[in-house]
Amino acid sequence: MSDNKTMHAKDLQKVSSKQTAGKILSKFWVYLFLIVMALIVLFPFYWMLISSVKSIDEYRLSVPTLFPKEILWSNYVEAFNQANLGRLFLNTLYVGLVSTLLSLVITVLSAFAFARLEFKGKNALFAALLATMMIPGELFTITNYATVNSLGWMDSYTVLIVPFLVSVFYIYLLRQNFLQIPNELYLAAKVDGTSDLKYLWKVMIPLALPTLISITILKMMGAWNSYVWPRLVANDEKYQLITNGLRNAFTDSTGDVNIPVQMAAVAIVSLPLFLVFIFLRKYIMKGVSRSGIKG
Repeated sequence: MSDNKTMHAKDLQKVSSKQTAGKILSKFWVYLFLIVMALIVLFPFYWMLISSVKSIDEYRLSVPTLFPKEILWSNYVEAFNQANLGRLFLNTLYVGLVSTLLSLVITVLSAFAFARLEFKGKNALFAALLATMMIPGELFTITNYATVNSLGWMDSYTVLIVPFLVSVFYIYLLRQNFLQIPNELYLAAKVDGTSDLKYLWKVMIPLALPTLISITILKMMGAWNSYVWPRLVANDEKYQLITNGLRNAFTDSTGDVNIPVQMAAVAIVSLPLFLVFIFLRKYIMKGVSRSGIKG
């Protein structure tokens, strides 16, 4: 009897050891895959950073070096001055802040109307707005260009701000968040004589703050990364943004490009977005996750 128990215990021990080995092997392959993918994603950033401190002669070597022989921090100073990055940063920051603030006002009021107010054709209108999300944004470029050209807005801050103030996706995102707030709060506030705007300001906005923070971050990042539209409508250096301002800043009269200095400029421009992702990513994820629970 004792022999059977001993054999049974040994069998259980073998099964347990096999399961443990299987879990360890499974984790090994998972972590190996993640490490390989991380290296694939991070290598372009590493190449950008090391290229930004190389000399032009070292960069043009037939056999690339994985670490610079001589570190030239002067490339960053040259990039900042040659591309007039101070002006480009100010232009982009101004356009980003103004468009974000105005877009938040439009988004909050629209989302509140679709979530709480009752008016004829509300559902049909909201469905029509959602349908526009299926149309690629590039298709609006021609009509938007013709419109702003006829209004005389070319080469101005207005043409960079106004056409993209309304975002159906942001309205949908915030509306879903507003719908999670119990309607009884709104009805009780109306019984107490609270106006819609006061209820929106005192109750709904504080409860939906994570989503509003997410929208703010995404809107600012969109303004920072915008390229096609500013390239079309703002070719005057006075109104150029970072993305299109760097386009030809490092090309000389012969068409030759100083790649290391250009890489230094790209590194400077990428730093704010990197910091936003590192320190504010939890707000983006929290805001998006809170907005997708109730439909």
